[in-house]
Amino acid sequence: MTVTIGRRELLVVLGGAAAWPLAARAQQREKMRRIGVLMNLSPDDAEGQAPSRGVPAGVAGSGLGCRPQCPDRAPLGRGRHRALSQPCRGIGASRTGVILAAGGIAAQALQRVSRTIPIVFANAADPVGAGLVASLARPGGNATGFTTFEFSMGGKWLELLKQIAPGITRAEVLRDSSNLSGIGEFGAIQAVAPSFGVELLPVDVSNADEIERAIAAFAGASNGGLIVTQNAGALLHRKLIIALAARHRLPAVYAYSSFVVDGGLISYGPDSMDGYRRAASYVDRILNGAKPADLPVQAPVKYETVINLKTARALGLDVPPTVLARADEVIE
Repeated sequence: MTVTIGRRELLVVLGGAAAWPLAARAQQREKMRRIGVLMNLSPDDAEGQAPSRGVPAGVAGSGLGCRPQCPDRAPLGRGRHRALSQPCRGIGASRTGVILAAGGIAAQALQRVSRTIPIVFANAADPVGAGLVASLARPGGNATGFTTFEFSMGGKWLELLKQIAPGITRAEVLRDSSNLSGIGEFGAIQAVAPSFGVELLPVDVSNADEIERAIAAFAGASNGGLIVTQNAGALLHRKLIIALAARHRLPAVYAYSSFVVDGGLISYGPDSMDGYRRAASYVDRILNGAKPADLPVQAPVKYETVINLKTARALGLDVPPTVLARADEVIE
């Protein structure tokens, strides 16, 4: 089934053939349980592949004693909570034992439909600020999971940008000011900017035309660079942002490694797939009687730096050996 709502792709996996059947441990293998999965990116997207690769890997090591099957998928379109409401109601009406949500927006939409079906979210930016949980230590409701949010990441992005492009004195920060985590990340960048001698210009990520105008206007002056924070809008317009950075010869640091895989300069952030691997352990525990309210939200444990040397050469940048030595992946 394909339903188009605007331009943004969202994936929904729910019920029937579109659920992952799991045996809830060796002694219960004959009793199959279902996991509903709500994903926010296309399966051919580098970030969108993280759930379909990470969850089976996590399940395989969780002791569930099962072999998940990758289901058929129903691509939806652009939209936030309103666009997700109908498929979420479908999940709520199914016989799903637990729902895995990719990111905070998907988890919020699911909670609007059900406050009883257990939800495990992966890679949610700010679950407390988004109202998904009462606190990280005691979620208190039907949702828990794993977050990508850490204020100090903002300072790390600017540090990396200055290390790889020391001449930068101005940085345009692409963010989502409607997201509390975006406000916090920008605050962290602001805190360290004076020590690096960098003037910041925050820009809200919205539609493609506005992004193009903002980056073109910023590139009109010299010694500039880009910082692209964690936000769904940036992921949606990833290829455009990368192309604009190349066109205007702007060094850029990104929160997601998929930007660098697609031609961006450098990234620093949590390993997206690791969040889904870890989420599988919570799915296991909930299927065996644990309550989301009692499972604390966990922060990332694995961060990665990815560098694209081809892009660095195109920008005329020499990557310092110290930065190369710390990189988890170097794209030639």
